[in-house]
Amino acid sequence: MAESMKKRLGEMLVDEGIITDEQLQEAMHEQKIKGGRLEKILISQGYVTQDVIMAFVGTQLGIPHVNLAEIGDIPTEVIFSVPESIATNHILIPIAQKDKKLTVAMADPLNVFAIDDIKMMTGFEVEPVIASEAEIKAVQAKFYGKGSAEGGNASAGADMQEIINSMGGGADSLEVLEEQEDVDISKLEAAGEDAPVIRLVNLILTEAVRARASDIHIEPYEKSFRCRYRIDGVLHEVQSPPKQLAPAISSRIKIMSSLDIAERRLPQDGRIKIKVLGKEIDLRVSILPVQFGEKIVMRILDSSNLSLGLESLGFEESVLPKFVQAIKEPYGMVLVTGPTGSGKSTTLYSAMHHINAPDVNISTAEDPVEYNLPGINQVATKASIGLTFAAALRSFLRQDPDIILVGEIRDRETAEVAINAALTGHLVFSTLHTNDAAGSMTRMNNMGVEPFLITSTVHCVVAQRLLRKLCNDCKEAYEATPDILTEFQMDPSLTGVTLYKGGAGCSECNHTGYKGRMAIHEVMIPTEDFRKAVIARKSAAELKSIARQGGMQTLRECGVQKVLRGLTSAEEMMRVAHADEVEESITE
Repeated sequence: MAESMKKRLGEMLVDEGIITDEQLQEAMHEQKIKGGRLEKILISQGYVTQDVIMAFVGTQLGIPHVNLAEIGDIPTEVIFSVPESIATNHILIPIAQKDKKLTVAMADPLNVFAIDDIKMMTGFEVEPVIASEAEIKAVQAKFYGKGSAEGGNASAGADMQEIINSMGGGADSLEVLEEQEDVDISKLEAAGEDAPVIRLVNLILTEAVRARASDIHIEPYEKSFRCRYRIDGVLHEVQSPPKQLAPAISSRIKIMSSLDIAERRLPQDGRIKIKVLGKEIDLRVSILPVQFGEKIVMRILDSSNLSLGLESLGFEESVLPKFVQAIKEPYGMVLVTGPTGSGKSTTLYSAMHHINAPDVNISTAEDPVEYNLPGINQVATKASIGLTFAAALRSFLRQDPDIILVGEIRDRETAEVAINAALTGHLVFSTLHTNDAAGSMTRMNNMGVEPFLITSTVHCVVAQRLLRKLCNDCKEAYEATPDILTEFQMDPSLTGVTLYKGGAGCSECNHTGYKGRMAIHEVMIPTEDFRKAVIARKSAAELKSIARQGGMQTLRECGVQKVLRGLTSAEEMMRVAHADEVEESITE
């Protein structure tokens, strides 16, 4: 109905005598030349007013038209039932709330995405009404004030304070009570379903997505309650709710992730799928009982930010061809190593995407499945029912696979099944938690895997870390000091070496000096000398030295190259690629 109405709007206005046919033709001619919505052109030409258009469209759709200047005062708690970000992005304002129904004035009442966002974030049914864009923005300016102009953090603070105030007082009026073992579960559940708590949790999630956070940390202490976002690998503290709301917030998050709100003594893991700011977001939830409550960490998995091109991963031009060749081998094993949060999964997903084709059968075993990859059979392991990595791998081998990905090699059983798969003509991808590429050999040795099996299967190991990228809008140039040149294993007497550092910050980088992250890699292709050293059970340091002699560029050397190209700062590189590598050098 909406589409037909848009197509015939001009004709209906002529039929009703609101405009003439000549005026319609003139407006349509301008629309062909300049583009834009027909009703806006008619208004700009003075043929019709905004109120007439709104009333007419409302009549056609059966949606009431309201004049916001005439409806009187709108309660503050109603206005702030919807986050400012949603209201301003979609040009809408909530004006009334009764029971579970929220009346929202919208410039475009056909915007189903905005309506769905509000339903998801508030739990209310939405009743749209039509109002002019100018009237809506006037109400927004009245209530949001400076917060809207000063950026996301000010807006978040204002929203949170309004929610707290609507609950009967600010943080200063709250009293911290002793922890009680006997808790009324029905009260916890009711608190988790309380509208202000729902809005508070929704605000925390929305602002985290807006800030490009990868994780949300909610931490209770004896007399405080802290909320932090991990942005570009670094935790930043944001305005936090009062301590007394901790049980209600914990209950709300448990309800959203279908966890047991009565269980407060054991860790729990869950998932939440939400739609926020027009994006579908998966949240991986981990709840850990601590001394003064429950610590909650939510990993934000935003598929819209996933870039699967190998060129976008940050590989140096000299090593990318080696990695591409390794992932195109017909059999063997490719390992990606690094600590948690170093981008291993993204590298593996990119490799899968690169080699995925209709003529290959790819199966993955993951814990959990972070992103959906079309054309690939992905299995989420669940140890509680016996579906471990090893069990999944055994099943894969009966499914005629060409390529297998196992999320992580954690134990000897998984390692042996993976190696047997690689020995029998399959290409296997997996990850290990080691500090560098050479360390993967000793790690598998420690698991009990025989060295000759490792050297027979593993043909590529990639170690990686993530570095924050300098903000291009505010980074500052300076000449490298002798100390830094020495740190980079360069001649300290060199002059004219220009480096960059984070500046004072700007609105583009949220005043941090950094925006986004990139990877540094250590790509190790085992040579014959390296394989002999593995069989001889040499130490990780000796293996690394042999790998470097074979042409491997270390993490630190890769990081220095990024610094010299002005992509990141020396401080950031030294923070991530710690100075624990010996005999490194870099030449101009």
